[in-house]
Amino acid sequence: MQYTTTTLSLLFSLVLLAGCTLHSENKSNKKRDISDTLASTEIKTDSLNESKATKKTKFVDSREYDKMMTHMVNGDTTGLWPVANDEYPLEGAIFPFKRIVCYYGNLYSKNMGALGEYPPKEMWRMLKDEVAAWQAADPETPVIPAIHYIAATAQIGAMKDNTYRLRMPDSQIDSALAIAKMEDALLFLDVQVGHSSVLKEAQALEKYLKMSHVHFGIDPEFSMKEGHVPGKKIGTFDAEDINAVTNYLAQLVRDNNLPPKILIVHRFTQGMVTNYKNIKRHPEVQIVMDMDGWGGPQLKYSTYERYIRKEPVQFTGFKIFYKNDIKPAPHRLLKPEEVMKLKPRPIYIQYQ
Repeated sequence: MQYTTTTLSLLFSLVLLAGCTLHSENKSNKKRDISDTLASTEIKTDSLNESKATKKTKFVDSREYDKMMTHMVNGDTTGLWPVANDEYPLEGAIFPFKRIVCYYGNLYSKNMGALGEYPPKEMWRMLKDEVAAWQAADPETPVIPAIHYIAATAQIGAMKDNTYRLRMPDSQIDSALAIAKMEDALLFLDVQVGHSSVLKEAQALEKYLKMSHVHFGIDPEFSMKEGHVPGKKIGTFDAEDINAVTNYLAQLVRDNNLPPKILIVHRFTQGMVTNYKNIKRHPEVQIVMDMDGWGGPQLKYSTYERYIRKEPVQFTGFKIFYKNDIKPAPHRLLKPEEVMKLKPRPIYIQYQ
C-alpha cells in the first residue's frame, strides 16, 4: 500500500486519545418520479400525516439544480455522470449549489489534522485563505467553510465495551460547535467505528445531528468487520452499512423538518466500499464519496479516477494532506485550479 493514514501517527494519536480523561464515552421530483419519493418516506395514509407530507416535500429548483450539476460534471463523457436515476433533493440542499471547504481533525491531537493542530483563530485565518483560493478557482460555485471533527476515534485497545473505538465527550463536541460558530460554518461529525457499527455511532450523536448545520462523516478505513485491530488493516463498509445510516439520517430530516443532511464517505481503495451500486439515495441526504488518499499528484489523480469517478454514487470529494502529500520530495500540494480540472469536479474539499 503506497499510502494510507501514517501508521506511526495513527498509533501516537490513538495512545494520546486513550490517555485522556473522558466523562462520557418547483418544481418536480421525478425519480426522478414523485411516487417513489413519497413511498420512500413511509408516510401513513391518514389525513394528518398526508398534510405533513405535503409540507415536507418541497424540492429545489430543478432547472437551477440541473444547471449546477452540468457545471460540476465538467464535460465528463463516460456517461457515468451525473448519476442516473438520481432524485432532486429537498429544498435547502447545499449541493451542487455550493462547494464546501473544510479542516479535519480532533481537538485532543495535533497529529490528526489542522483542526486541533492550530489554535482556533489561527486555524480560521488559514481556512479562510483556502476558501478564497477555491472560490477563485471556480467563481461559478460559491464556497462555504466547515470543520470536520472526529467524534469517535478508533483505538488500538479493546476498551471496556470491546468496540475498539472511543467516543468524544459532549464537552469536546460542544467545543467543535463553538469553533464552527466563530465563522457561522458547518460542522461535520466523523466516526471511526472500530468494532462498533456506523448506525450505533450515528444514533449516539443524534442530539447534534438534529441541528440543521451539523452533518455526518464515516471512515471505512477503521471499520474492522473481521475483528482486526484498527490501524493494522484497512477496513470496509458495504452498501448495507451506508444505507442503514442514510435511512436513519433521512428519517431525522423528515421528523425534524430539517434541510438535507450530507454524508461523507472516505475512500482510497477498492475494498473500502463494497457493492456501491446498491447504495440508495434519498431526497433528504446528499452522499459524497471523498477521495481520502495521500501521495503525489499522479497517485491522487489515479485514486480519484479508479474509486471515485468510475464508481459513481452522487457527489465527489477530494482530500489534501498538508504533510503527507509532500512526502517524499519533490511531491507537492495540488492547487485548487488543478483539482478543478477533474471530471466531475469535487464539490467537497477537505484539508488534514
